[in-house]
Order: sequence, then structure tokens, then C-alpha cells
Amino acid sequence: MNNIFRRACIAGMIMLPGMVQARPVTLVTQLQNYGGNGAYLAFYVTDATGKYKKTLWVAGKKSKYYKHLSAWARGSGLNTSEFDGVSGASVGSGKSLKVTVELADTLIDAGYEIRVDSAVEDGRDHPADVRLPLTKAGAGKPAAGRGYVNTFSYDM
Repeated sequence: MNNIFRRACIAGMIMLPGMVQARPVTLVTQLQNYGGNGAYLAFYVTDATGKYKKTLWVAGKKSKYYKHLSAWARGSGLNTSEFDGVSGASVGSGKSLKVTVELADTLIDAGYEIRVDSAVEDGRDHPADVRLPLTKAGAGKPAAGRGYVNTFSYDM
């Protein structure tokens, strides 16, 4: 019996580091008043070198337009497994979007960024409209976008 207990403890110690804790993170986006069709937005995480790691949310139901979210599309390969279950309707001019996603604790304060790509039909596409370091200190601090996004922030 003692041998079984010891093996169980060793197995637990080996598996414990592999278990990832996640926390809810709320993404809050306010769009510019650009006067046009609804915007498509891709929220995703990149590593310190800018390499795509994970899709957090995609706003816009028609996947045929996802190619216009070019940096995200390139990183995700437009693989449906990357955005299945994490998409919703597009967002209109001057409107806001608030969505809560699950984010692994290991991504916070570890050199990762949250990026937002934006695109509007008959308008310019804005890869990395917003780029923010993913840090506890940055939570709740709005950042200005460079395209259709007026402001973006995240809260933990």
C-alpha cells in the first residue's frame, strides 16, 4: 500500500506543472464613428516576437470576410478550430463590444500581447489596430486604436 501511495504522489508531482490555471478576462472595445457597415474584429494573443498564439474572440459571423483581418488570418491560418465557439456578431459604427474570455495565467506578465485587427466592408483593413502588453498593471487602462477602434481595454 505504501508503494502505491508513493507512486501516486510522484505521478501527481509530474502532472501538476502541466495543469494550466485560467482566469476570466473582459475585453472592452469602443469603435470610432466611421459611418459604414459593421466592423469585423479579431482579438488574439501574440508572443514577444509577434508570433500568433491564440484567438480570444472574433466579432463578425461571415467567415468569408475573416481574410481581411490579415495579421490574425495569417497567424491562425483561418483554421476553424482556432475560432469555433469564440465568435459573435459584427459591431456597428460608434458602438461598443464587451466580451469575457478565458485566458491562461501563464500568458500574463510573460511578454505576450493582446492584439485587435479590424476591417469594414468597403473600408481599409487595420492589422494590429490595437497592441497592448498583457500585464496585470495594464488591466483597466484604455488604449487608443489606430483604425476603427476608438479605445480598447481589458480587465482581469
